[in-house]
Amino acid sequence: MFAQDMIFRVPALLLAITVHEYAHGKMADRLGDPTPRYAGRLTLNPLAHLDPLGLLMLWLFRFGWAKPVPINPIHFRNRRQGLVLVSLAGPAANIITAFIILLLLQLWPGTGLITQQILSLAFIYNLYLAVFNLLPLPPLDGSKILQGILPGPQAYAYSQLEVYGPIILIVLIYFGVVGKILYPVVSFLARILEVLSHGLVFGLLYRFLFKFW
Repeated sequence: MFAQDMIFRVPALLLAITVHEYAHGKMADRLGDPTPRYAGRLTLNPLAHLDPLGLLMLWLFRFGWAKPVPINPIHFRNRRQGLVLVSLAGPAANIITAFIILLLLQLWPGTGLITQQILSLAFIYNLYLAVFNLLPLPPLDGSKILQGILPGPQAYAYSQLEVYGPIILIVLIYFGVVGKILYPVVSFLARILEVLSHGLVFGLLYRFLFKFW
């Protein structure tokens, strides 16, 4: 059972992590920062983004990390806006990936059991990774987004929490607070994606049938 579980979970986790980190690097590159490109992070090769310990922690305890994408905001035309866009890119890419996976599961329901299991887990992991990273706690993406939209003095005061952010995050995870936040949000987001995907699939089928009738 342990080996079978690994077969399903590891590819799903690698997909979610890779898409997330690649999106951060790609957005920074589009905004004029060559740092991710020079660091070899503009790739969908999981090995470029993998932190072995972070993946092991994520796999075993559902709390882990990937290798952060290095960026240099000095290259952004608007530093605050650039940081917000780069931070949003990772969660947004995970949500888009989850939607594409859902479409694949609906359009090709006859895929093999292993493929279905991996895709189903990848759908869930992408949603959880997106919502988790949007939490406004350092060092998560949500903290950088919030810091980028707050007025200057409030943003500076909030940035002082960065030293204590990981400790606060671990405590909240340990006492189950993060899980209580994530589950309803992820469930709600999953239902929205299901409605959208069903509508899109129905529309494609309707156009296909109408074309040949």
